[in-house]
Amino acid sequence: MTSVAIEVEVASSYPADRVFKVFKDFDTLAPKVNPQVFKSIETIEGNGDVGTIKIFTFGDGVPFTTGKYKVDAIDASSYSYSYSFIEGDNLLGILDSITHHVKIVPSADGGSLFKQTVVYNCKGNEKPSEEVLKADKEIYENTIKAIEAYAAAHPEIY
Repeated sequence: MTSVAIEVEVASSYPADRVFKVFKDFDTLAPKVNPQVFKSIETIEGNGDVGTIKIFTFGDGVPFTTGKYKVDAIDASSYSYSYSFIEGDNLLGILDSITHHVKIVPSADGGSLFKQTVVYNCKGNEKPSEEVLKADKEIYENTIKAIEAYAAAHPEIY
């Protein structure tokens, strides 16, 4: 099995605990701030903890419609969250899964760095194209920035 990975990093002026709190609301916020990509995110099994299964319904701005993912790990003390897409046309017919590892790292200036490693686990030797990887990276970066902007505009919530 072949795999390929991308790294996403987004600096934030907000502390890691606040960024992690906002990220944990991804299911609600992503469709609000980036509806072209995320139409809806629905929990179909579990309560948000490890093992929870969610269905993404994607918007018109991407070439696929659905993806099912499972929460693999959550560690609030280290601001980390991992999940894997295990079904859906977002696997492009060539992937077994797409694993996401998110870690928010405190920075010396009181802000933080959002770090996300996305690993595309291929069924065979065929890999996602460079164009797909670049587009995915831009989607993740833009969505995180938009979520942070939303949280900044709504300090009463975050």
